[in-house]
Amino acid sequence: MSSSYGCARDFAETLPTEMSLKIFGELDARSLCRASATCRLWNAIIRDSQQLWRTQCLAIVALCRREVDADRGNGLSWKESLARNYIRSRLKLAWLRGRYSNVASASELRGRKMAPMDVDTWGDILQAELDR
Repeated sequence: MSSSYGCARDFAETLPTEMSLKIFGELDARSLCRASATCRLWNAIIRDSQQLWRTQCLAIVALCRREVDADRGNGLSWKESLARNYIRSRLKLAWLRGRYSNVASASELRGRKMAPMDVDTWGDILQAELDR
């Protein structure tokens, strides 16, 4: 793409990797995954940064501490732990906020992404329901 100012360049090609990581660090998990699919350079920068994935994973720790701690204890990377627990954290948050408080039957949940949750998580959800 040319303009009167010269050839447009990708910021990741011109900036030091540390600066690109700061830019990518402003993205949420979904946007970060989409950015990694943009081009090989972005993918390499994002894929190889444990710090980016650690930051994203720590954002869900409040909802999935036991799961993340177990994953990390079993040697999984921050990225792997995020991938395993992202849907679970979104689902747990929805349950805790009462999104499924008035579900009359399992058929109302068809088409929704669900994830297995441990006994303690279900206890938290049931307590939230009792408190409503």
